[in-house]
Amino acid sequence: MTNKDSNIKRRQFLKGTTAAMVLSSFGAYGFDLMNKEKPVRVGLIGTGWYGKSDLFRLIQVAPVEVVSLCDPDNNLLTEAAELVSQRQKSGKKPKLYSDYRKMLAKKDLDLVLVGSPDHWHALHGIEAMKSGAHVYLQKPISVDVMEGEALVAAARKYNRVVQIGTQRKSTPHLIDAKKRVVEAGLLGKISHVEMCCYFHMRANGNPPEQEVPEFLDYEMWTGPAPLRPYDGLPHKRWWRTFMEYGNGIMGDMCVHMLDTVRWMLDLGWPNKISSTGGIYVQKDGKSNIADTQSAVFEYDGLNCVWQHRSWGAPADPEYPWSFKLYGDKGTLAGSTMQADFIPYGDDEEPIHFDVLYEKEKYPEDVTEKDIELNAAPATRWHMNDWLSAIDKGTLPVADVLDGHISTASCILANMAMDLKRPLVYDPEKRIVVNDPEATALLQRPYRGGWEHPHPDQFEN
Repeated sequence: MTNKDSNIKRRQFLKGTTAAMVLSSFGAYGFDLMNKEKPVRVGLIGTGWYGKSDLFRLIQVAPVEVVSLCDPDNNLLTEAAELVSQRQKSGKKPKLYSDYRKMLAKKDLDLVLVGSPDHWHALHGIEAMKSGAHVYLQKPISVDVMEGEALVAAARKYNRVVQIGTQRKSTPHLIDAKKRVVEAGLLGKISHVEMCCYFHMRANGNPPEQEVPEFLDYEMWTGPAPLRPYDGLPHKRWWRTFMEYGNGIMGDMCVHMLDTVRWMLDLGWPNKISSTGGIYVQKDGKSNIADTQSAVFEYDGLNCVWQHRSWGAPADPEYPWSFKLYGDKGTLAGSTMQADFIPYGDDEEPIHFDVLYEKEKYPEDVTEKDIELNAAPATRWHMNDWLSAIDKGTLPVADVLDGHISTASCILANMAMDLKRPLVYDPEKRIVVNDPEATALLQRPYRGGWEHPHPDQFEN
């Protein structure tokens, strides 16, 4: 089943556009916003690394007023408030909250950005929609399949525009490669895709248990997830090494590449998902996410194969985190940094696509702490697309349904690895076909005091 079968009419993201033209159009919607009487009111939940990065990109392209920030770490929160006051035109510091429910109860926000850890995405996103805000939600959208189903149902019920942070769809050189190679038919018949990540990104330490610092509300940080003994600040990388809070490298990195491939080839739900892997090498630390994993996402006449290792050398040093589309006329390799079309015959010439930066246009990028310079233009375009979709009442390029399909497919791959058998998900019935045991795993248990969302809550 392709996205066309979903009965949701998608507007085209680009029509006959090259990467250079894409870059020249940055800020176009932001210009329209400047003519509005009042600035758009914005809140951010999760003021860590990528939450701030997303917010700063939004400030760069639209005249917004950041009204409020929320984080259970008071140090992160106060630091973010100072940085926002330096960035936004008014110079004001936002209101600060440690509990997102109190922030959203004010109902004074037009837009909410969610940059919290994965185990919070569904609850934060749904509550933001209930408050009346449109949502920019970081990927993956959920830690279990039913959370994702609930997010989609909530977005449709409340008629909110939800843009997912899978900004490869807004990456200029990949947009260019899609148009000039895939849509132009240079690959011929595409019957195999490879995706990979070989970054050494799996934290694997053994820090001792310790007292929770006064500036961190660890109960609120943990929320619906299991409460692990506190062994240091969980921010940036450490929490990602535990399945309690996410879905490992599969849920963090594969979701980007699978989503990109699905966009490139107009693919919907896989017909079948299988996976093998585990902790094969890095056994000496606390981390419980797989250090080695392979997965196959099966479509009609096409297999999309994923491989990650958090140890050893990459298979292709030029493309350590990437996708490769194999056709009978050529191959397209793509990453956040570049893309290459390699023809099989002499009829076509190779084409190289380079990442595009905007350091001259946005010089503040150069000095921003921890910024991913290669991703900044893509995130700016992603923000513009989100704002445009809100204004026009259309779906954004990374709509919540597409984010759900990509996220849930990766979650199902982890389930297939654990159960040691292939899985077939039926999105209409919301079951794993002929597998009650797997179906029961579509919804994780929540810790006491937190209610797991269900799509039935949001359907008429």
